[in-house]
Amino acid sequence: MFIDSHCHIDFPDFNEGLAPLLANMRSAEVDAALCVSVNLENFPRVLAAAEAYPNVYASVGVHPDHDDGREPDVAELVALAAHPRVVAIGETGLDYYRMAREAVDWQRARFRTHIRAARQAAKPLIIHTRNAADDTLAIMAEEGAEQAGGVMHCFTESWPVAEAALAMGFYISFSGIVSFKSAKDLKEVARRVPLERMLIETDSPYLAPMPHRGKRNEPAYVRHVAEEIASLRGIALERVGEATSRNFRDLFRIAA
Repeated sequence: MFIDSHCHIDFPDFNEGLAPLLANMRSAEVDAALCVSVNLENFPRVLAAAEAYPNVYASVGVHPDHDDGREPDVAELVALAAHPRVVAIGETGLDYYRMAREAVDWQRARFRTHIRAARQAAKPLIIHTRNAADDTLAIMAEEGAEQAGGVMHCFTESWPVAEAALAMGFYISFSGIVSFKSAKDLKEVARRVPLERMLIETDSPYLAPMPHRGKRNEPAYVRHVAEEIASLRGIALERVGEATSRNFRDLFRIAA
């Protein structure tokens, strides 16, 4: 019924292996998960998970915070994205939380590289933005990101930012943050985003939703994100699950 559209189950936090995570997913009616790349060095590990399990998919990209590894170019990203288990380019984007805007020209150049690769590969983008919404949207527009499409992952921005992304054809993905009591503005965004343009995710091992906040997150917990959205919108849980799963398959071109 549910799909975790963004997780990092290749991380060392899951050194017990994927079998227990997949068993927990089945118990929670979570049908699939997208394991998202954050650097090229560990991409083989991401791909291996997708090759080993038919309900795990992969992306390829370098996170905007990753500043000590191999820098991707368009040709390499396009070549790696050609693998049939790779369904997206990213995660990519801008993150000014730890670094001043003036110090991260390399982030903006990398983001442009990913957008160009996504357009060439005809694969959607997974976009991360933190404290950088204006620049993120500007570069998306300048580089024609709407031609590739994609998702604004772990969305925590305002409704105007969501509107701008939706206008470019992007989906909005909500993580466990939407279940936090303090996330009042985000809850309002979750009420307003059209259901047909919404995804759900865990971003595990981070950001576990209530009632697991503070613990290691995992794909099975995406059910709690769906429960929160169903409650906020006053609709059946099944409706959220069916819509977000359909959206996931439509965006990433995965047969049901």
